[in-house]
Amino acid sequence: MAAKKKDASLQACVTNQEQWEEMLATKGLTVVDVNQQWCGPCRAVVSLLRKIKNELGDDLLHFATAEADSIDALERYRGKCEPTFLFYGGGELVAVLRGANAPLLQKMIVEELAKEKMVLEQGGERKVVKDDGLLTDENTEEEETPQLSEYEESITVPVSKSYTVTIIKPDAVAHGKANEIIMKIQDAGFEILAHEERTLTEDEARDFYQHKAAEECFQDLVQFMSSGPSHILVLSQVEGSANVVPAWREFIGPADVEEARREKPESLRAQYGTQPLFNAVHGSEDSDQASRELAFFFPNFRTALVTEQDGEEERVERTLALIRPDVARENREDILAQIHNSGFSVALQREVMLTEEQVRQFYFQHVEEDYFPALLRSMTSGPVLALALARTGAVDHWRSILGPADVKKAKEESPDCLRAQFTVENETINQLHGSRSQEEAEREIDFFFPKQRTLAVIKPDAMEEHKEKILEEIHAGGFSVTQLKETVLSREMAEEFYREHREKPFFGQLVEFMCRGPCMMLLLTKENAVEEWRAMMGPTDPDQAKETYPDSLRARFASDILHNSVHGASNEQHAAEKIRFIFGEICTEAENNTGDGQGAGTISVEQEDSSAEENTGMLQSQSEEMSENQQQEADPQSSNPCSPQRGENDDPERSA
Repeated sequence: MAAKKKDASLQACVTNQEQWEEMLATKGLTVVDVNQQWCGPCRAVVSLLRKIKNELGDDLLHFATAEADSIDALERYRGKCEPTFLFYGGGELVAVLRGANAPLLQKMIVEELAKEKMVLEQGGERKVVKDDGLLTDENTEEEETPQLSEYEESITVPVSKSYTVTIIKPDAVAHGKANEIIMKIQDAGFEILAHEERTLTEDEARDFYQHKAAEECFQDLVQFMSSGPSHILVLSQVEGSANVVPAWREFIGPADVEEARREKPESLRAQYGTQPLFNAVHGSEDSDQASRELAFFFPNFRTALVTEQDGEEERVERTLALIRPDVARENREDILAQIHNSGFSVALQREVMLTEEQVRQFYFQHVEEDYFPALLRSMTSGPVLALALARTGAVDHWRSILGPADVKKAKEESPDCLRAQFTVENETINQLHGSRSQEEAEREIDFFFPKQRTLAVIKPDAMEEHKEKILEEIHAGGFSVTQLKETVLSREMAEEFYREHREKPFFGQLVEFMCRGPCMMLLLTKENAVEEWRAMMGPTDPDQAKETYPDSLRARFASDILHNSVHGASNEQHAAEKIRFIFGEICTEAENNTGDGQGAGTISVEQEDSSAEENTGMLQSQSEEMSENQQQEADPQSSNPCSPQRGENDDPERSA
């Protein structure tokens, strides 16, 4: 009885139209749990509401339950059993939440209360929403397009946030522990980015756990995971943690419940698990698995590059900029200085000698125009400087400082724009290019900076203490981990992996070291991946790395030339050979796209602006001899050209 009184004081009970109208007149924000008389209000959120009320302690926050059966305004809700929460401020509907999504409910309460207080204190209009479940005087026979709450749109989070997928399994849900576990997750500092309750089909469970198909318990696991509802959550990192995956796995404890109780008695599995299969919760094993699981459960979940501006997050875009040969020869540095002064960062940079065929492919929409011969002549007269520029609103901002495509018009109307400043005498073609849209920008960037693959190895000396930090930096560096394998190399595998060093005096020592414990093999994908990864590693000799590139991985984690933490392929051919050896034949994205009808030839790179540390000088002869990476630059001849289907290109590249 005491609990009922507590709940009653927490939530006002609205049972008729008169009480409903009185509730609407309440000052502040009122969160209404709409329910049916036969099933009652949503009991699962009562503890959450009490927690929010106690923490906020705000007299402007009110909770209520409303029976749709006896309230005229809620007539259209009658007979529906899905939990629904209506948010009212000043008698107006400001938000709607369907489903008992505890994390999202908490987020909405906090945010809508702040908005309502701002309206009351500073004036202004409330952002009112409509809901087809409510019957009002404004309802007509014509159906209006339902308005989506801002909370019902697809979720977007900064790419800087790491995330993991967790499942509160059917055994914990069946025992009524889901909300208790969710509260503990939040109390531990994890941020819940998405949450839904669902019952997996056998096919879904089988697909999700396909990596365990060879295990004896696989069929039992599939049947268990499809036996009842689960709660699927996407979690982000706790404060002060750069990667949520290890933090979450530490929090849930070992998969074996008995081991969890012995070694991690405070972990979730120790508290809520009963046996290995029924261990209450699931967590992604690594960031790569988290990405796959995220796509499996939340296909509309998106990550995005963001930056903060005046306390608000804004999306960072990329756009392609081309500096044509005639002006690149004389004015390259001046143009780059203006680019940096305009708030852009140069994410990728490359000088490229284009063939006539490649120009035709890139500007395929312009080949029939009168100005195309002049454009073709200009683009093939020398190396083109291609830049991938990044900043908020990159596409529009770059085009705004470029100015009109017509050189004469640019000089007359926008004499300070780049196209007006950097012209070539007697040349009708403007000297700078910019993408027209985000979609076009990414296609054009792919044309000049095709995705490349490389093999990375985290060696045994770094696995125990530095693995997670290295993985964090790989992801932060923009690499995609498309394949990952943790293994202990046999002597035969190590000898074959380093076969090119078989005649070297250090070969036996190197093989013995690589076999002494687990190492992690990673297939990394990124534009210019080979050089980017070698730059991140730093020089082979950690002493030199500390002097010349103190932020590199080897400078921070390696102890000597042999125990230098990480390995990377020296060029694309080397990478392809080692990838095949470790992962077998893998069809690359570029190979999959060869049937798009574009048929681009290889982009010949005259010069690549790379930050690879190997360019700084020669190592000592011993360092060179013991380097499994063979300190050499990547082959500048790109072997993975892309020729994406492009949308509308730039304005006609001419002055008249």
